[in-house]
Formats: sequence, C-alpha cells, structure tokens
Amino acid sequence: MSLKISSQLSIPLSEIQFQAIRAQGSGGQNVNKVSSAVHLRFSINQSSLPDNYKEGLRKLSDQRITDDGVIVIKAQRFRSQDKNREDALARLAELVRTAGATRKARRPTKPSRSSQKKRMDSKTKHGQLKSQRGRVKL
Repeated sequence: MSLKISSQLSIPLSEIQFQAIRAQGSGGQNVNKVSSAVHLRFSINQSSLPDNYKEGLRKLSDQRITDDGVIVIKAQRFRSQDKNREDALARLAELVRTAGATRKARRPTKPSRSSQKKRMDSKTKHGQLKSQRGRVKL
C-alpha cells in the first residue's frame, strides 16, 4: 500500500507514521473521550523520494517541516479518525507535489519604445490638465 503523488511517484505507507491524539476545540463529550485527531510524521531524509523532491521539501519555508527534516501534519477537521487520516495523507501529497513542481524561469522583459512614448505623452497631457485647474487670474 502506498500514497500516490503522481503517475510515476508514490510513497510507501511504511515510511509514514501515524499517531492518534485527542482533538482540540469544541465537540462535547466526543472530544474528551475519543482520540479522533491524527498526527502524521514523515521523515524527508529517510524517505525513498527522489533527490529533487527531497531538496524541494527542504527548501520550503513551511512551519510543518521541522529543522530535522520531519514533516508533521495535524489533522483534526473531521470527527472520524479514518477521515482525518485520509485528510493528513492528502495534505502530505499536496505538499510533496508543490515541492516537486519546477517553476518556469522568469525572463525579464522591457516595455516597447512606443508604449514608453505613449505613457510619457499621457503623463504630459494629464499634467497640463491639472495645471489648468488652478486659480483663474483676473
């Protein structure tokens, strides 16, 4: 069994640790009795992810990633432990996808000469319009 990230990439569930904890917040007796929230722990360094994904995850400035390179996700959105577990796995998959996405290199552009001229003409015209709003001299 594994967590599918993309068509070529998946993470074995044996590399992911789950811990059931009690959820915070309101919810009545259910919150006090049942450990429905889930802590997911995933070590980046010990994982079988390709190196570019590992590097991308380490570079992310995400508060869910510890200094030791462990991703900690707390899922407590649902009242069911199974749904919270699925939610945590989905959030982990999304985090890995964003780390693996290659960003398109930005090519700096320059405004054309005609657009620069048009801009300067409009500024001049606007300045003349504003200068005409002054007091009328008698």
